[in-house]
Amino acid sequence: MTDIREDLTTRAAYVSDASIYRRLPEAVAEPRSVEEVRELLALAKERGWSVVSRGGGTSVAGNAIGDGLVIDTSRHFNRILSIDPEAMTATIEPGVICDQLRSAASEFGLTYGPDPSTHSRCTIGGMVANNACGSHSVAWGTSADNLVSLKVMLADGRVVELHEGGTSEPGIDRALTGIRDRHLAMLRTELGQFPRQVSGYGLHYLLGEKGFDAAKAFAGTEGTCGVITELTVRLVRRPAHTALAVLGFEDAFEAATAAPKLRVPGVYTIEGMGADLLDALRTRQGQEHAGGELPRGGGWLYCEVGADTLEEAEAAARTLPGLVPENVVDSVIVSDAGQARALWRIREAGAGIVTRLPDGGEAWPGWEDSAVPPARLGEYLRDLYDLLHELGLTGIPFGHFGEGCVHIRISFDLGTEEGMATYRTFIERAARLVHRYGGSVSGEHGDGRARSELLATIYSPEALAAFAAFKAVFDPDGVFNPGVLVDPEPIDQGVRPGPGARTFELTPVHAFSRDGGSFSSAVNRCVGVGSCRSDVGAMCPSFQATHDEVHSTRGRARSLAEMLRGESITDGWKSKETLEALDLCLSCKACASECPVNVDMATYKAEFLHHHYRHGLSSFLGRNRRPMAHFTMGWMPLLMRIVEKVPLSFRLINLLESHRGVEELTKRLGGIEPRRRMITFAEQPLTRWFRGRPAARSGGGPAETRPSVVLWPDTFTNFSADAPGRAAVEVLEAMGYRVLMPMGNVCCGLTWHSTGQLDMTQKVLRQTLDVMEPLIEAGYPIIGLEPSCTVMLQEEITELLPGDPRARRVTELTTTIGAFAARHLAEGGAWPFRELATEAGPAGAVCQVHCHQQSMSGYGPELEVLAKLGVDTAVVGGGCCGLAGNWGFEPGHYEVSQTLGERELFPAIRSAADGTIVLADGFSCRTQIAQGTGADGVHLAEVMRAALPPAEPGER
Repeated sequence: MTDIREDLTTRAAYVSDASIYRRLPEAVAEPRSVEEVRELLALAKERGWSVVSRGGGTSVAGNAIGDGLVIDTSRHFNRILSIDPEAMTATIEPGVICDQLRSAASEFGLTYGPDPSTHSRCTIGGMVANNACGSHSVAWGTSADNLVSLKVMLADGRVVELHEGGTSEPGIDRALTGIRDRHLAMLRTELGQFPRQVSGYGLHYLLGEKGFDAAKAFAGTEGTCGVITELTVRLVRRPAHTALAVLGFEDAFEAATAAPKLRVPGVYTIEGMGADLLDALRTRQGQEHAGGELPRGGGWLYCEVGADTLEEAEAAARTLPGLVPENVVDSVIVSDAGQARALWRIREAGAGIVTRLPDGGEAWPGWEDSAVPPARLGEYLRDLYDLLHELGLTGIPFGHFGEGCVHIRISFDLGTEEGMATYRTFIERAARLVHRYGGSVSGEHGDGRARSELLATIYSPEALAAFAAFKAVFDPDGVFNPGVLVDPEPIDQGVRPGPGARTFELTPVHAFSRDGGSFSSAVNRCVGVGSCRSDVGAMCPSFQATHDEVHSTRGRARSLAEMLRGESITDGWKSKETLEALDLCLSCKACASECPVNVDMATYKAEFLHHHYRHGLSSFLGRNRRPMAHFTMGWMPLLMRIVEKVPLSFRLINLLESHRGVEELTKRLGGIEPRRRMITFAEQPLTRWFRGRPAARSGGGPAETRPSVVLWPDTFTNFSADAPGRAAVEVLEAMGYRVLMPMGNVCCGLTWHSTGQLDMTQKVLRQTLDVMEPLIEAGYPIIGLEPSCTVMLQEEITELLPGDPRARRVTELTTTIGAFAARHLAEGGAWPFRELATEAGPAGAVCQVHCHQQSMSGYGPELEVLAKLGVDTAVVGGGCCGLAGNWGFEPGHYEVSQTLGERELFPAIRSAADGTIVLADGFSCRTQIAQGTGADGVHLAEVMRAALPPAEPGER
């Protein structure tokens, strides 16, 4: 039998989905087979647990949470069983990710039609359970429309097959026939009235004219009737070529009014959004350039057109503005795939972006997916905004305007009793409003806890009775997802960010300037859209290695939120459960940019560790003591300074560590992972070499007349890997600069920060600013070589020393050598480099971009420099190398570290041609590469030095 996870660490990670609701489950299980699902249901019956099925946990309605047993199919129960390209169907297990199926089907020129914005992590089982749709529903319909058959396990362990014509059980067929026959008029007049009417159960599919399709009727039951164990879904033919027409309107209302007129053959999407979403996008770290150039306007429609040829697609796209000449103010037609992708990225980021309003205020789901007949969308949207204004609320609309469906996150104040009262008032009045327009409280993603209570507003008592009868056929004992759809829970029960959610709050060390100084508000950024559960991109490495919800950014945020709530996790900052959830966080900072709302788990982890081990030396000696690695790795800069004072000490250390027995003893005493090899040290620190070298005689005139730059001597470059530092000095001097180094000991505090020793981090930074003050006042550029240290100076320093103007100035002056060189080149500076080449042609490089640099400033300037040097660069796309500084040297992390290296980095290096440059600016990255592949990585500065022409006689 599959393991039952009853530990609080796991349960806390599953308390919520992407909704505002919270339920602490009794247990979580991740089955691998139908038999294991059967055993789990038997166990749930024995223990009296309710059962909730869960896929990617991206539900915005609260239908993937519960206080009993959560069965998560996403981790193991996720095989594609078969694809039939002739029948255009696929048979799959429920945990298959939408993009996983789309990728597999693409081999046959097919795809799966429904594609919600969470397509990179939502499961097909969850999509069918919630009747998800996505942007292409204009052409390909809902999940129900694309469903052929289902296998469903009932509470007693029976597996029932559902399909067009009924089910595999005559008794169930008779019961469903009876429900249909008793309610024929209601089914034909209340249900299935427009494409996005998905609230309640889809009982209209039981009608004879619908083929008595039990599978489609089961779609949208939100886990209330059984556990889906197998699905056969319809695939669709992808258009051979597409073009994207983006139409601009005066505002979102005009866009909504025009949308139905664009529902013509060949149009696959009619997606809408307002200018407020663009404003919110611009406030997001790392999102400023997420999209392409939109046409003029205050509201937009994205219309994708498909055809057999590119010319036909473009021609059809150009006709669309003419269909709404009285509304459209501007348009742009895009056929290039990259440009189209850039534009689409704005819309797809919307679900996460709008959880924060442009002014930084919080916005929440709740009235997330309302829908009306498309022809009435413009009127409905205006009235909805009037209601928002009346109650003092704001929101950002976007969604499937061509289908009459609107997504909106609203500025509800869910943290106070008054705010919750306003929430209920708005939701109840909005339900009456949408009913007045003949609409549905849900246009996709189901009703869940957010809207099930509202079914009584939009449906007759007869419809509600039919729903209850349908559930009773499959789940007579009410085991599955109680409180949803039938006998609904109140819409304001168990709201996660509600009153009492922030009972435990301490003054943080970080400023949390984007969150009003509140650690709770920072943690609350995570609304749960689940971008961190995707295998695409750099976020989240530990989830990509384990596929465990606990080790996703979202799972960690949930654990921190539970800690702050103080109900389930009751010991606050001392929580072992939260410590365990944070343990596999590599502090790579990918979430700081890739998360739509910039959850920065690296910073949250540092803050937590600081408070968890806050008593200084007693944390070394006491019961709640720090890992030894926090001292050996965290205090490495200071230890190296001490060792430096002893002549020949680094040479002696290297000699001793070359003996395996000494190395093993050192690792044991230092709390270092035994399977790691110890690093070696430069026999002479970079700063000592720099002070003792002859004055530069390179081009650009006398040193005193050349512009000055400061080369930052980070701990790693200074004491261990000095070759990049020496190369950087030569490169900068060859470019015509006078190179300076600080005249005292400086450090960015990185190693203390990553281990959560924030008092010491602040102290070190203040001392550094004192040393650097003359150079800061002079305004000299500060060039960093170690990306993680550079990011500390570019980003973290002002969060740790918010009141020090010198810190702000340092962030403005600090840059990478690649960015500095690219700017120098753009400004017409001297370029003394030749193009690198081999006998076979241009030099090639495999490049591992440091995760901190990629997430904060990007690697674009470095790629410009490499291109100018004639280097053909292949960038490894897997994100963090897996070592992540001290994290990879700590016990218990080795397997995940190696798994991450083996995802893309190690294979790319092993398969590279002889003579390929292995480029990695990060010391940790080069260490991981050397220990994982035996290859020697080099820094960009070393590549640039190799491109310098040979020195003339008499020059260095």
